[in-house]
Amino acid sequence: MKNQSILEIMRNKDLRSGRSYDLGKMNLKELWVAYLTHGTILLYFSLIVASIVGVYYTFTGWLPVIGAIIMMILGFPLIWYIIHRWIMHVSILYRIKWTASLWKRIHFDHHQDPHLLNVLFGSPLNTIPTILIVAGGLGYLVGGVPGFFASIGTAVYMASFYEFFHCIQHLGYKPKSKYVLHIKQVHVLHHFHDEKGNYGITNYFWDKVFGTYYEEAKMRDRSPTVFNMGYDLKEAERYPWVMLKTGSPPRDRPAGSNFREQKKPSSEQDKQAA
Repeated sequence: MKNQSILEIMRNKDLRSGRSYDLGKMNLKELWVAYLTHGTILLYFSLIVASIVGVYYTFTGWLPVIGAIIMMILGFPLIWYIIHRWIMHVSILYRIKWTASLWKRIHFDHHQDPHLLNVLFGSPLNTIPTILIVAGGLGYLVGGVPGFFASIGTAVYMASFYEFFHCIQHLGYKPKSKYVLHIKQVHVLHHFHDEKGNYGITNYFWDKVFGTYYEEAKMRDRSPTVFNMGYDLKEAERYPWVMLKTGSPPRDRPAGSNFREQKKPSSEQDKQAA
């Protein structure tokens, strides 16, 4: 498939058969096609354009617009860290019947099958309201109505940027860039070694600040809940709502994996799992 043209890739239904897009079996060209034609990304691009239009029609000067943009560029990594660590990874959401479906969609499905693109992207029903409230609210405080639109557009752009590199981190190829290779290896540890760390995507500054950063598997013991985030069979019996939604018990390894039977050192396993 490496020599396929973009049109041939778009016509290739095998990439989406059964498990939707499987990033572990795709190359970079196939990722670009999947990314740029995905409904979520197209919606994000539309929101960026709408935000630019909003800034244009409410423009009162460059200071509130630039201020809101800089604030969101600097603040987005912290917002992501907070959401990832203290919302996506908390057990309270699956213990409440009314939030179990939300927790399942926003992160559980992704940890159960890290290479599945359709659950890697955040659901617009969740991400867009969050951006409007958090980014829009902060932007309004900094720059009024123009700042509101500028901050939303910047946040949606940052989300799109994060989503692409998040895909890269699960893609079945070795990046040439040392930086991209580094963030890929660190993120792989979050999914295949210990989920209680490395919450960033392209920026691990806040992991270092809060003491959740680790660069090698040997720095931590392997987590038994790395694929289910603590929602194991015992928890599923007590709080069955996520299991009822998935239609099957929670897995402690990816589907079809011999993860536990591998005898190789942890660091080598984690690198090969990417």
